[in-house]
Amino acid sequence: VLDGEMTIHFRDGEVILRPGEMFVVPKGLEHKPFAKQECKIMLVESAGTINTGDVQSDLTAKDGVWV
Repeated sequence: VLDGEMTIHFRDGEVILRPGEMFVVPKGLEHKPFAKQECKIMLVESAGTINTGDVQSDLTAKDGVWV
């Protein structure tokens, strides 16, 4: 988190992140990031990660396209 505060919700709990903190979500773990107010983050993902997970829709980025 660069600025603000965010929460990552999991089925069995949550993680609250504040400026200067980071969290690595284990591969394949269902999660939902949420911020009550504007929050600036840096997101790092492996090449080839699909931005919509297992769901294919018009929001799914095409191969090789950065979102």
